[in-house]
Amino acid sequence: MKKDKEIAIIGGGAAGFFTAINIMEQNPFYKVVIYEKTNQVLTKVKVSGGGRCNVTHACFDPAELIDFYPRGKKELRGPFHQFMTFDTIEWFANHGVELKTEADGRMFPASNQSQSVIDCFLNACKKYKIQIELRKEVVSIDRKDNNFTIQFKDNAKIQVDSVVIASGGNSKKAAYDWIAKMGHSIISPIPSLFTFNLPKHAITELMGLSIENAIVTLKNGSFETDGPLLITHWGLSGPAVLKLSSIAAKELHQLNYQFDFSVNWLFEHDIESVIELIERYKKEHPKRTVLKNKCVNLPGRLWEYLVNESFANTSINYADMNNKELNSLANNLVAQAFKANGKTTFKEEFVSCGGVDNKSIDFKTMESKVIPNLYFAGEVLNIDAVTGGFNFQSAWTTGFIAAKSIAERN
Repeated sequence: MKKDKEIAIIGGGAAGFFTAINIMEQNPFYKVVIYEKTNQVLTKVKVSGGGRCNVTHACFDPAELIDFYPRGKKELRGPFHQFMTFDTIEWFANHGVELKTEADGRMFPASNQSQSVIDCFLNACKKYKIQIELRKEVVSIDRKDNNFTIQFKDNAKIQVDSVVIASGGNSKKAAYDWIAKMGHSIISPIPSLFTFNLPKHAITELMGLSIENAIVTLKNGSFETDGPLLITHWGLSGPAVLKLSSIAAKELHQLNYQFDFSVNWLFEHDIESVIELIERYKKEHPKRTVLKNKCVNLPGRLWEYLVNESFANTSINYADMNNKELNSLANNLVAQAFKANGKTTFKEEFVSCGGVDNKSIDFKTMESKVIPNLYFAGEVLNIDAVTGGFNFQSAWTTGFIAAKSIAERN
């Protein structure tokens, strides 16, 4: 066995580190070096999940899990049979990081600190003597005589036996130029997780308010999601909105993020049942004022906002409510209309739709179909998921498979 075989990992993020560590665990004779273009590694791991790192999601059926991936669904079916959620849980437990499951299925380190994951990776790198080189931006990669020559922006040049590209997603197609020059097609990247901006809308006065379960629907009804919803100072966010932004990423991009959508604040109710509910309350409590007496289970501030949106005179009693006002209130409760004007993405947690065309990758090994001994892992591929730990799971899965393929090759 060739003991000095060198593997270059391009990208110091989740997929890059996971691939590097798993290569060395399966074949300790290799030399593995991680090359990161910035001056920090694992930055996305650090900020993910509000600084807690949403490692994965408690979904244990591959057929069910793939439905959380708007891009990559078909390609990930096989890989999830190789390395699945329970494998992730076991892997981290074996490396000293116990995971806990929250009510919504998201899984975090028991410590509630992303630093636990970062320390796990850095300690493993130290144990296996995996080098980490910072400020190493790749300019080009050429393959000749079964070796790769990597040219960096600082004019440094190295030769290696195999390369794993785990450079993550990017908002600009130009960032993939060095990969395109190697013969891989690039799907133009666009954002796939973002909030809906509602500039100067009255609802932003309720910033910080969260709803446990709401339904968000695009105007044409082609896309609909549900889940927790958060009101912010710029508009609407939370899992329900982020999921919708992911599954409808291409369509919303084509609309230049100017689009109509509606919110059902009551989740389990439709218009007919809400009208019935209001009429019953009106009959039982005719003298109560509408503004100060909720007939549905909603936060008080949200109820008052919806009443103000529905009535010209908010001081009226239920008995004085006419049919037009009743219908207006019911509509705002289960189908309040909004016009989004733009989006907000968070640079540190940016997830892109697009990247290296999946057709050029063998997902059984994560090896390029274009160039032998070139592998891909993580968000550099045209794979993205809804929020909830799924993007990290695809990073662990593709990274593990790439590592296994490399470790077993020679």
